[in-house]
Amino acid sequence: MDEDNLTSSDSPPNRGATVEQCQRMIRKSLLSPQVKFLREHLEKAGCAVGDNFIRAVKCDGTGIAGGYTKGQGIVVCCNQMESQDDVDQVLKHELIHAFDDCRAANLDWTKCAHHACSEIRAGHLSGDCHFKRELFKLASLKIRGHEQECIRRRVMKSLSASPFCSGLAKASMESVWDVCYNDTEPYDRAP
Repeated sequence: MDEDNLTSSDSPPNRGATVEQCQRMIRKSLLSPQVKFLREHLEKAGCAVGDNFIRAVKCDGTGIAGGYTKGQGIVVCCNQMESQDDVDQVLKHELIHAFDDCRAANLDWTKCAHHACSEIRAGHLSGDCHFKRELFKLASLKIRGHEQECIRRRVMKSLSASPFCSGLAKASMESVWDVCYNDTEPYDRAP
């Protein structure tokens, strides 16, 4: 598992589902409209999603909800999942990374700006920072500008964990922000 592409969770440690429970939640997620939509568009873009593309695993460490690794697929860190919504959210986020990897022939996860762009898109299009999700986390909320501020915070957290972004994270994020935030493919507009 490539930790550069893992989704970070702002949730407390020592929680979670068993691998078996997680596998059931993944199967249910695959039937949800947004997850189905993203899988279909991933396949339309030329990237097959086989039976082992999404796996339920127990992850080491705390705070890692899931990840996408080129050529290996998506993992859902069961020990960080407490609800169906958690699993749905991780899959939407990671499927955006997989879609980006599929559609961009030159995407290079070792380039901080490329990584930043996919994180911006995944945060924006998956609903990671939807006002209601943040309210349930008891995050400090602002009505105006909340979503973009939350996405920036989550992108910086992800990039800070990447050895390829040492000293480059903020500048890389800022350099691609407008283009990547406004790129809503495969959606017509942000959901």
